[in-house]
Order: sequence, then C-alpha cells, then structure tokens
Amino acid sequence: MTPPKIQTWLSHSGPKLEVFIPFLGKYHRPVSGRCCQTCTPRSWDGFYPEDLAALGFRDVSRVTEADTRFRGWLVRRVCGFLAAWEWKIPAETPGELLVRICSSKRVQGAASGPDPGSEGDEGSRQRWKEKICQILGEIQAPLSPLLLRLCHWLLPKFLTRLFLSVQLHRGQLEMVLRAARTPEVPLVFLCSYQSQVDGLLLSFILLSQGIGLPRVAVGAWTSPRLRCLLQRLGGIFLPSGSELDEGLPGAVLDAYVQEVLRSRQPLVLFLEEPPTALWLAEPARRWLLRLLRALRDAAVPDVLLVPVGIAYDVAPGRMEQDGAPPQPLGIGTCLQAAFQALRRRRGCAQVDFSQPFSLREFVNNNLVRPVLTENRPEQLLLPTILGRRPLDVGNVGTLSPSLGTEEEILVTALGLHALSDSRACSAIMAVGITAALLLHRHREVVLLPQLMRDFSELLEQLLLRGCAVGFSGQLRALVGHSLRQLQPPLAPHLLGPPRAALGPPEALARARLGWLAGGVRHHLAGEAVGACAIRALLLEVLPILGHPSSLTRIVLSRDELLRKILELLQLLPPTLLGLQPCQPPDCHSLDILDKLILGGLLEEEEPENERWGCDVAPRRFLWGHSLGSFSDDSDNDSEHGVPKQCYKLSEPQGFPGFLLFLCRLLSPILQTYCRAVEFLEQPPWPQPEADYVEALLEFLAEDEDEVAFGGSLGISLHTGYPDRSLALSSLRSFKDMGVLEELQTPTGPLLLLSQPFQSASNREKLGAFIHQFTQL
Repeated sequence: MTPPKIQTWLSHSGPKLEVFIPFLGKYHRPVSGRCCQTCTPRSWDGFYPEDLAALGFRDVSRVTEADTRFRGWLVRRVCGFLAAWEWKIPAETPGELLVRICSSKRVQGAASGPDPGSEGDEGSRQRWKEKICQILGEIQAPLSPLLLRLCHWLLPKFLTRLFLSVQLHRGQLEMVLRAARTPEVPLVFLCSYQSQVDGLLLSFILLSQGIGLPRVAVGAWTSPRLRCLLQRLGGIFLPSGSELDEGLPGAVLDAYVQEVLRSRQPLVLFLEEPPTALWLAEPARRWLLRLLRALRDAAVPDVLLVPVGIAYDVAPGRMEQDGAPPQPLGIGTCLQAAFQALRRRRGCAQVDFSQPFSLREFVNNNLVRPVLTENRPEQLLLPTILGRRPLDVGNVGTLSPSLGTEEEILVTALGLHALSDSRACSAIMAVGITAALLLHRHREVVLLPQLMRDFSELLEQLLLRGCAVGFSGQLRALVGHSLRQLQPPLAPHLLGPPRAALGPPEALARARLGWLAGGVRHHLAGEAVGACAIRALLLEVLPILGHPSSLTRIVLSRDELLRKILELLQLLPPTLLGLQPCQPPDCHSLDILDKLILGGLLEEEEPENERWGCDVAPRRFLWGHSLGSFSDDSDNDSEHGVPKQCYKLSEPQGFPGFLLFLCRLLSPILQTYCRAVEFLEQPPWPQPEADYVEALLEFLAEDEDEVAFGGSLGISLHTGYPDRSLALSSLRSFKDMGVLEELQTPTGPLLLLSQPFQSASNREKLGAFIHQFTQL
C-alpha cells in the first residue's frame, strides 16, 4: 500500500503539522470503527469499503469550490455561500405532521383514556388535539430554511477560527453514504458527549457531506429562547412528562420518532450528558426506547445505527469545571462562550464514524442480556471480599431486580454497547498522549527531550494495538503543539531552550490533565486492569520472597493472575473500562491476559523438562465453566497431563516502566473508590442519593497533596480534584455489590448501608480489597 498523500494543517500562529504520512516510518495511520462481530455478524460485512484505509482524510471545516457545482476565480471567493445555498433542506408541512401523529393508535388510545372529559364529543377531541399540538411544540418546531442556510454558512468560518482542522476519513464517509442509500431504512447516529459544540459540528458534517439534515436531540439545560432557536435549526427535545410511558406525552413522542424514521431524516442521539460521562444518560434511554418501539411496531423495516466518536485536542465548552452540574444555557451565554473560545485555537478535531449495524439484528441476537442478568457482583464479589468463599462465577445466573422489564434491559444493552462502540472509534489526540505522560509517568520534573522520547514510545505502543490517532507529523512539532494547548502552568517554558524542564502540575492542572488523558486510558484500560492485577499478586508474594533484585525474576501463576483480573473486572463497570458489554467477565479476563502477553509485559515460563509451545489442552473452566471456577488443586491440571502455566514479568523494548504507567492509568479511579469507602463512615444514614453524591464530592475535594504507595515501585498518586463521573461510578458499584441499599419511602428512595457493612471490620475489608490494586 502506498503512503497517503502528504497534506498540512495551516496555522498562522504555529508550525505546519504534516499529516497523512506513515507513522515512525513503519505504520500507516490506523482507522478503527468496525461493528461488533459477536452481536451483529451480518452487519460486519456490510457497507465497509475494502480500500477504506487508503482513502485518506479531508478537512470538512474548509469549504472549497469542489463542494459546489461551479468553478472559477469568483466561485473560490464565495464558495461557502454557494455551497450552503445548494444544500438540500427537507420540506416540512406542520399540518400534515400533526394529522399523522393524531392518527397514531397509541396517541388515540392515550387521548381517550380514563381522564375526565375525554368522551368522544367534538369539544373533548378539540381539547386533546390542542394538547397534542402543545406537546409536539415542546418536541420540535418547523424548520427555517433561511436560518439553516445562514448558520451553516457561518459555521465553517467559526470552525476554522476555533480549530486548526476538523478531520473526517473519506472511507468512513463513504461507508455512511452507502448505508444512507439503503431503501426505507433510516440512519440513527449515536454519539458520546465531548463538548457543547458536538451537535452543531455533527449537524454541519451530515448536511454538507450529502447525508441529510439531521434531527439532533438536545438536553433540557437550555433557556426558552435558545430552545426555540435550536428547534428551528433541527433540534428536538424531550417533552415534559414523557418519562412516564403511560401517558399522552410519551405516546406523542413515540409517534413523532416513528414519523422522523419514516421520513428517513437522520437522527442524532447523545448517549451521555454532562457531567456524568462514561454512563448511559436517562434521556438517552428514553430516546432509545422509542427506537425499539418503532421497530417493534413495524413503523420501519429496520434501523441502521452508526456510533460516532468525536475527539478534540482541547474540547471547547468543557472547561476546568468539568464535573460540576451543567448550568442553563441562554443565547447570551452561548455568544459569550463562543467569543471566549475564539480568543485562541483549540488545536485539532476529528470525527469518526463507526461501521453501521442493524438494530433488528442486534435485537434478535440480544447477546448482552445474559451478561447483564447474570453474575451480579453482590453474588460474586461480596463473599470474596468478606472472606466467606472464593470467587466462583459458574454457579450463579439470577435476574437482577434492579434492571427492570425486558424492554428496559434491552434498552440498557443497546445503550451500553453503542457507548462502548462510540468510545472505541474515537481517535487519540496528541494533547491526550502528552497529558497522560505528564500525569502518569513524569510526576516531578521532565526534560523536554525525555518527554519527546516518551511521546514517541507511547505512540508506538498505541499504534501496535491498532488505536486510531488524530494527528501525524514531526515529533518536535507535535509535542510543541500539544504543550501549547495546555494552559499554564503546564507549559511555561515551551519556547525556551531545548533542555527546558516542566515542573509538577498543581491540583487544578491535574484535573485538567486527567480529563485530557481519558482517551489514552480508555484504549489501554484492559491492559491497565491486568497490570493492577499483577500489582496485587506482587503485593501478596513480596512479603514472603522479600525484595528481589529484579521483578522479572518473579513467576506468577496463570490461574491466580486470571482470578485477580476477574475480581477487578467485577468491581469496575465495563463502561468505565471501555469493554464491550456483550462479553462476560471471564472472556474479558482471557482477552486481557492475551493482550499482556502480546504487548510484551508477560512471558511464558515453562519447566525445563516439559517445553510446551502453547497451552491448548481442554481445561475445565473452558468447557461449560467460567474462569472463576479455578481451583488450586493440582489434580485439575494433572488429569489432562498439562502442567500449570506460569508467567514472568517483562518490559516492552524501548519503553521501560510501561507496566507502572499502565497501573497509574487506573489510579484515579481506584483512589476514588478507596476514598468512597472511607466516606461510608461519614454521612448519616439513610439519606437521599443526591445528598450522598454532593457530600461525597466535597469529601473527595478535601486537600490531600498525595498518597504515597510504598514498595519497590514507588507509586504516588495526587488527589484533591473530585470527578463526578467517578463518584457516580463508585456509587453504582457499591449498589451493585450490595454495600449500599435503597430504602423506599413515601418521599422517595433513600440510601443506607447494608447490614454487613454496618460493621467497621467489613468496611476495612472492602477498603483493603480495593487497596491491593493500588498499593505496592
């Protein structure tokens, strides 16, 4: 394959960054985004161009004469206006839409319910028709073609001032265009949340690239005037009262979504809402429920779902207050934020489309449900923590009452899978790699040449794992570009001499670095779990063996290593680790172990008298049992004549300390969980969940400069910056494990400590269990 054509990012204030060239002289720029072969095997072969990787990228923020039907000198001066005038805006007749919604059987059934005055006389029909019209007005408004063309003419100018480049892969675009040509099948784009400009950016891309003007679901944190403006631009909102499915608002919302799908207008849904990233938002569940009902009611033969990943060097609108509740937005607030964002360029952005997959195929297979309904942490992990019995996931499989009905379980399965796919196809940006190195590798002072070498080595590790990255170019230019995007005091000596050093970041800067490094953590989370499991095993054996001259001389048992990996997977939610929810934890354990071996972190250690090339003999846990059914009894191995497998530690060539770096990637998560265990002694019980979360965030924000982890690895972790997403994840994990319970009261559910953890000794056991993955 020949290298793609060299292009450049043009910047008046910074260097030219070369893009689309082979990485490190050995790799081509990877392109991710395949659908799940387990859940949707037929979709795996659909719409994917064979030459996708060779099609290259384009900057969609710069409209040229090639985007119009005209050519010439004058066209090049006004090509943005001509292109915006030619884009197709769908015609819409509000009267016809209202008639179609009123004729829906579910709407008629809800309107003729047991409410007083709902008899079939003319007056009552007029009253519920007015109410339907009012609910429809809360959802959407007639499109304004003139306003749409004006905004989409101005939007490229705004994007070119805000970003150096907005990259889109031509192969991914061709894949989506092929899916859009499928007869009678609409497209629904499922996005993870990154910033407040995501909706505008994605709407512009879909319209300008010929996919169509989308209807974009917008959150409820907007003022009435801004809500009216966004509705005229294609925004749609959840009506008040639609959270109750049995009612007129829910019926009208069902009918409206079905009409949008029938008209084959693209629909854009955001799976997350600020500040609870990495978790499926409640509004997203309500929108996904409408998609499933439209498919169940045969409103459309099928729906093609397209996970979308958006990556920024520095996301606009997601500032240092990340983790705080979102404030209501108004037109004035948006204009002020736009002017502030234009004061400096936010680096580069990249939009990635994953492979479209069939919603009908996903529903028919429904492989996520068994994983959601079996092997609850309360049944598996809690006995292990309390020392009642070892972890055994082969003997349980009961339905969790908290998951809800079959329909709600399917919504959860679809949402979690789409969220995982969206995160997986997101590119890693240069700023993210630099932030990860400054936060997790260089805790003190780092020289710029050393930072450049580590940037190159970490980039090579990511490329070897097939991770998509949103940059390329000369190493020094990339590191300098990254440091320029990090606000002071992170890069105070960027323009200094080559041996300028960067000092340790402060608490607020660490919080910012932690969020920017989230992309690296997400793509390496599986191996980070394995690294923490190795750390936990070393914590057990080092007091017995003492401190050896080299950790590579310690041999680890395969069974024990898999057991530790499984314990950590049971503790942390899959969305936090970027794992696909369709695979059970024992399969993830095997996959993580394979990654550790392929990544050069583990080497197989065999007895000298028995050399086995690989362990392919049937094991009990592979034949109808899970990894948790391991036993230390040597008879299990001897019955097939297979010796126990062991591994010794290793390090990838060129990147010493990679195992420690992986451990540190999960340190903020695990430390939040440890602090949450300490917090269990603080609040009065019972109390509302919202009060618990706010009190926990205040507790996490207490001033602790660092927590030192002793031992030969010398790990230290800076704290003092609360993360609402991690706090909510710890709450959800504690509820799933049975540490916290919900008490139903007339005023609402209250949280209280479960009976086992009202004991201080059991809380100490829980804290020690989590600490084993963070201390050495």
